[in-house]
Amino acid sequence: MNYALIFAGGTGQRMNTKTRPKQFLELHGKPIILYTIEAFENHPAIDGIVVVCLEEWIPFLRKKIEHYDIAKVIDVVPGGATGQESIRNGLEVLRKIAGREHTVFVHDGVRPLVSDETIANCAASVVAHGNAVSVTPAIETIVQEEGGTVTNIIDRAACRMAKAPQCFNIGELIDAHDRARADGEGGFIDSASLMRHYGHVLHTVETGPENIKITTPSDFYIFRAFVDARESSEIFGF
Repeated sequence: MNYALIFAGGTGQRMNTKTRPKQFLELHGKPIILYTIEAFENHPAIDGIVVVCLEEWIPFLRKKIEHYDIAKVIDVVPGGATGQESIRNGLEVLRKIAGREHTVFVHDGVRPLVSDETIANCAASVVAHGNAVSVTPAIETIVQEEGGTVTNIIDRAACRMAKAPQCFNIGELIDAHDRARADGEGGFIDSASLMRHYGHVLHTVETGPENIKITTPSDFYIFRAFVDARESSEIFGF
């Protein structure tokens, strides 16, 4: 079975909002996090959802989940001090509910434009290879620098940008978190980095360029444009 673990524990400092965290900013009256949850709610490959959320926003999110008739959310749990800790909190809930032998799709709460095709392709990769990391091709030159000087230019044809979902066996991902905690390693930026560090061979699935993470105001405007374009096409049949 496949479970989505959606983490929405950040405060959104780069978004520069003063009223609410970025995952709760609204478009057409619906918080960003609900668009994200619905992407997994509506996909037949996903059997259940756990959301990791800022503790003080859990009551608000539960009300929204009920309002939008979300049926697959099993639990909403408080996040930790870091993204890594937040994911671990969600994994512990999944372990108790589902056990270790199923698959977890780890996904950002502020990545609401993930497509049905990406979710389906990730599920297929898990069946074929045991894991899946969503990526997009690098479309600009990537350089390494030190002290303001370029030290290396990397062939972008060999480069990919890691996105989400990132999908793993629940037990294997928990074991990697346990090892990181025992080693005092708390700085992994995502699950792919953690799993790679502990020796797992990762398999990529290409996702669309629209699968953006909403981090800055300009990202929000892009998100709004995509949603408005999609709704127009549904209304007018474009």
